[in-house]
Amino acid sequence: MAAGPAPEARPLMDEQTFLDNFSHLNYLNETYLCYEVESMNDDLWIPMDEYKGFLRNKSSYRRWERCHAEPIFLERMASWNLDTELRYRITVFISWSPCPDCAKKLTKFLRENRHVNLRIFAARIYDWYQGYEAGLRELNAAGAEVTMMTLHEFEYCWNNFVDHQQDEDTPFPPWDDLVVRSEELSQRLAGILQNQED
Repeated sequence: MAAGPAPEARPLMDEQTFLDNFSHLNYLNETYLCYEVESMNDDLWIPMDEYKGFLRNKSSYRRWERCHAEPIFLERMASWNLDTELRYRITVFISWSPCPDCAKKLTKFLRENRHVNLRIFAARIYDWYQGYEAGLRELNAAGAEVTMMTLHEFEYCWNNFVDHQQDEDTPFPPWDDLVVRSEELSQRLAGILQNQED
């Protein structure tokens, strides 16, 4: 079975949207998710540019109309009809780590799609709901690589998912204490993934 048709061209994210939503200094009630897909070919990961883009959660004052970014992404991925005979690596850069419910949905997806490797780089830890630690551990145990974004990942997203208007060489403007805060979050996540109790 061949891969499905390529999605339409996607726009790049506005610079300020990226900075507002991925910065450790802001705690906006939105989640942005950047993604890219690679396929394995002769032991090399080959980028599939037709499956590269970003999306955000669906917010609404009506609770039943809200949807987190991860289920929207899973729905989008299902439309691609990725060939089950091939190996894929999906890399996600997300402004908040998955909540417990989204972690369960991603875990279920991985268990049903053994031909897919998932790497999640989060800017912040979503710790608003009880059980977030167990959800992250379950996701990690299902084979997902769950880690925090470092300066390297922020720069990568800036260069690959952000619209710089006329100046493609605009360097990523790191915010105060980015490296320190990323290290603190990395240590916190490592503790969560190693701990067996909530």
